[in-house]
Amino acid sequence: MLDASEDVMSVITERIEARFQMPLADLRRAVETAPQANPEATTVVHWFGLLAETQSALDAAEDTLVEALGTQPGDVLDDPVMELAHQVNVAVAIRDGRAMVVKYLLDPEAPGKRGPGAWRGAPPEARRGPALPTSAPSLPGTRATTMRGATR
Repeated sequence: MLDASEDVMSVITERIEARFQMPLADLRRAVETAPQANPEATTVVHWFGLLAETQSALDAAEDTLVEALGTQPGDVLDDPVMELAHQVNVAVAIRDGRAMVVKYLLDPEAPGKRGPGAWRGAPPEARRGPALPTSAPSLPGTRATTMRGATR
């Protein structure tokens, strides 16, 4: 059975391979050889590399935390162990953020991917007009009233 971190990486790897129709190792070599040939592939490979680095750092932080927890007497954690737990939490947040970036890059239907003002499901004619009325609002008629204490 895969642990959660291996599962995240394997799912994203499968999505990259499906999107570019080649194994990730081949895609990395192709991007390394000719990065300008496919800017989208270059960006995805770059972010996947950042994700893999973060996953490695997370794995190391988790191992260090587990080791420290094994030497901790009682149920109360001391400050150094709490700091290790915090480092794991930060690494998880960074890993999850980078995974979201890769998923976004792989989704051709993601918001903002089809040009400015585009949104999913709207017909082209609906996307051409302004989102808000652009004419000046008409002011309601006002009655002439005298303010109390004012002289005319």
